Amino acid sequence: MRKRSTVIPLLALVTLALPAPATAQPTNTVISGQARFQVLSPTLVRTEYAGDRNFENAASYNVVNRTGFPRTAYRSRVEDGWLTITTSAMTLRYRVGSGPFRADNLELRTGGTTASPWRRVVCATGQLCEAEEQHREGMLIAADHPGHTGSGFVAGFSYTNHAVTATVRATSAGRHQVAVRYANGRGGDGKHEGRTLSLSVDGRAAQQITLPATADWGDWRQVVTEVDLPAGEHRVALTRTAADSGNVNVDSLALLTPGQPYPSTRATDDCRFGTSCEAENGLLSGPAKIAEDHAGFAGTGFVAEMAGGTRLSQRVTSVPTAGTYPVVLRYANGVGGDGKHEPRTVLLNGQAVTLPVTANWATWATATAQVPLPAGTSDLTVTCPDTGCHVNLDTIGLNTSTQHLALGGYRRSLDGYTGTNGDPRLYPGLLHRDGWYLLDDTGSALANATPRPDRGAQPYQDGYVFGYGQDYKTALGDLATLTGGPKLLPRWAYGVWYSQYMDRTAADYRDRILPAFRQHGVPLDVLVVDTDFKAHNLWNGWRMDQSKFPDPQGFLDWAHGEGLHSTLNIHPSIQGSDPDFPRAQATAKGKLAKGSCNDCYVFDWGDPDQLRAYLELHRNMPTDFWWLDWCCDGSGSSLRGVTPDTWINEQYSKLQGGFAFSRGFGSLQAGGYSGSGPLPTGPWAEKRHTLHFTGDTSSTWGAMKGTIGYTSAEGVATGMASISHDIGGHNDTTGLRGSETYLDNGQLRYTTKLPDDLYARWVQLGAFQPITRLHSNHGDRLPWQYGPAAQASATKFLNLRERLVPYIYTLAEEANRTGVPLVRPAYLEHPGSPEAYSTVDTQFLLGPDVLVAPITTPGEVGETRVWFPPGEWTDYFTGRTYQGNTWATVSAGWDTMPVFLRAGGLLVERTNNVANDVQNATDELTVHVTAGAKGEFTLYEDNERKLAARTRITQDRDTVTVHPAKGWFPGKVSKRDWTVVVHEADGSTRTVKASGKSAHQRVVISLRAPR
Repeated sequence: MRKRSTVIPLLALVTLALPAPATAQPTNTVISGQARFQVLSPTLVRTEYAGDRNFENAASYNVVNRTGFPRTAYRSRVEDGWLTITTSAMTLRYRVGSGPFRADNLELRTGGTTASPWRRVVCATGQLCEAEEQHREGMLIAADHPGHTGSGFVAGFSYTNHAVTATVRATSAGRHQVAVRYANGRGGDGKHEGRTLSLSVDGRAAQQITLPATADWGDWRQVVTEVDLPAGEHRVALTRTAADSGNVNVDSLALLTPGQPYPSTRATDDCRFGTSCEAENGLLSGPAKIAEDHAGFAGTGFVAEMAGGTRLSQRVTSVPTAGTYPVVLRYANGVGGDGKHEPRTVLLNGQAVTLPVTANWATWATATAQVPLPAGTSDLTVTCPDTGCHVNLDTIGLNTSTQHLALGGYRRSLDGYTGTNGDPRLYPGLLHRDGWYLLDDTGSALANATPRPDRGAQPYQDGYVFGYGQDYKTALGDLATLTGGPKLLPRWAYGVWYSQYMDRTAADYRDRILPAFRQHGVPLDVLVVDTDFKAHNLWNGWRMDQSKFPDPQGFLDWAHGEGLHSTLNIHPSIQGSDPDFPRAQATAKGKLAKGSCNDCYVFDWGDPDQLRAYLELHRNMPTDFWWLDWCCDGSGSSLRGVTPDTWINEQYSKLQGGFAFSRGFGSLQAGGYSGSGPLPTGPWAEKRHTLHFTGDTSSTWGAMKGTIGYTSAEGVATGMASISHDIGGHNDTTGLRGSETYLDNGQLRYTTKLPDDLYARWVQLGAFQPITRLHSNHGDRLPWQYGPAAQASATKFLNLRERLVPYIYTLAEEANRTGVPLVRPAYLEHPGSPEAYSTVDTQFLLGPDVLVAPITTPGEVGETRVWFPPGEWTDYFTGRTYQGNTWATVSAGWDTMPVFLRAGGLLVERTNNVANDVQNATDELTVHVTAGAKGEFTLYEDNERKLAARTRITQDRDTVTVHPAKGWFPGKVSKRDWTVVVHEADGSTRTVKASGKSAHQRVVISLRAPR
């Protein structure tokens, strides 16, 4: 009996130790031991690893919906130790019982691509652990100080709960040292002194460590803390707690045995055979560095100018059999540091490979070599001869030429962009050319903004693998379902905005500005009141100046009576001398801290008391919505797992107006004025409540041109649909005297203006952007402030924009449902056309049927090279037709621009010019069609209560049919006058009218020309 009673517990222990076999559940879930897979759609699978087997079912702050997907058919099986899950679009393989996801145990196949979505760097005892490769909370990666290793360092620790957490592996039990390599120069608070952080292991009680001052930010030193550890994996966290001073940079850390020197060999993850390995992830020694200063690279950077003595090694796993395989090097070969521009030679496992020249350092090419490899695991090593090879290396493809190249990208803002100071660094988002993406949600808080439960030493991963191939629209739809669709703004927000950083009064708007709009026949929907309206302090005061706005509510009521909506500009800090400061500090329970600005206090929006104090300051300033203009003040959020921009923007959307107007994706305190980089929690929640203001660009042709590609790039990377640029640019570069005067510190100054051609072309571009917002820093942006030709052009296109509001609002509602942005690159509609990818910086689609190719060169007549996607395209202004899959040089004066309607597309607009959208019913609509085509369009309309109607309009060659509206319909529009403009093949147009038709009846309009 004793023997039997002993065997049963042993068997039970063995059963617990072994992973459970993978089985297909009657739901969408497959569990294999500590790994769980949830098949959400044919192109989306959740991959979750929980070392404690405690899987997370609650929604996260990013991922708000996993249940809204239709049931997906899939197959799963276990064969040869691998779990394989197959949908109609992708195959995911996981090696059963192999632990947390990493490069060699989780494989994705989709659309001809093989990829390793997960990369996991575990730092064993004695290995260098680069901080930038570990989990970060609230901090950016920077590289602006010399002497760091790897691609950069984790910068700042400037806010409570900023942290970096490394996964380390103790190779034996016992006493260990955690060594941290850091720099501690003069901080943003002006102090140069010893700083503190807190170090914890596996979530246990933290111990405070002191980091003495270093000579400057390029002086890197080490500090050591002793810990007792059992053998195995552990999580080592460096955190700025409320008791710490922070304000340091951390380059790396290492787990060491006592007396072990600080290592130079860094920990890496392997690269799986059949995938493309990022060069920056390999083991690098010698003079070459990791960089990101040239566009077009894959991953997070590249190995920059490999000189003599450079050695790059990459561990390769899962080679199926011994043999000779193609290895593809992606490289750039411009003018080297030796002044030469010539073919170069590198050695690949000792084999010489010639790399021909490329046009410059931003032009990437590939070269292929046949390399013998043994079965299983081995190393690939690229070295340079002693004379140097002077090339940049981006990727190493192992039996593949596929590159993981981002389509589009995003950043917090374009502040300071001129178009001549280098392309702004965009950060990859959802779409990639090889058709896959991992949305790593591990660090996101739960949906209620509380951190996920701490799991001690147990590993945890939570990520969503997208495998969409070239079905980019489906990927955007999956993203919208998973993380929420982009915010649908009120319809008036898609009209014309007037904004100017200049001291204005209620009387100015009432007696001069709006009457001038009306006099000159220019529409206006949104009036932006910039910062000078404030009392006590023009920057961060919290009351409206009674001398400028004697009746704030009356001003807003006046605006509403004129069919306008208004916003007020906010800077998020408060002066200690402000009359509202004592009340704010009392509400915050004394926790408001001094900021870096003069005598100002800033808010931690992650603290409920400080958030309440901040929001209460807004109560005495009536407005329709708020413009949070982050700059220079330093407020932020200590919430873990929630990006500060996203958190405060959500609060603004609840406060008033239903949406925030702000920068996004990051945090001011994480990276300077513009805070251009993203935070690890990602951009996925931002679009649900934010109209993204892209910051202060300069008034140049280059800056204007740069926004063409940026709008669609951000849309496809994040799903953001509402993007607002400063039309005309913010900062003057011309010095041309404008039409108004103002006082600046007692000095009388003139406003500035753009050259007439630049102004006219920028307004043309703005008319087809998601938001049409004229803005400047004390600059003229109104049509009547320019010469007759520029005035006529701007007036024409601002009126066209106003007429297009019903069409644009329909596209915005579609974006909210489908995730496909209003302004989109052609490859969303034509993924198989190479030209659709090469033209993203010069043209875009507004919806699927309108092609826009702005003129971006000076002169009275400009031209641009246009690629026409498949189909037939008709010039909206001239009627000239172009066949698809062709190129043409199109010229235009200021009265027109290259805008084309696809045959089969139906463009709906107001029939007449109107002063604004809200006071003018859409009872007269015009539909533009091309003769003899077939197509359809469904017009979306709603009211303030979001009771909606959809009107389907179809064209069948010579007939246009308006089908009865479905759903609620605006009471102001019981009847409609329909006008159809028929664009003929010879460039002429015909107009057919159907007047006084009920919105609920079927209207058939014959397009046959009278004989």
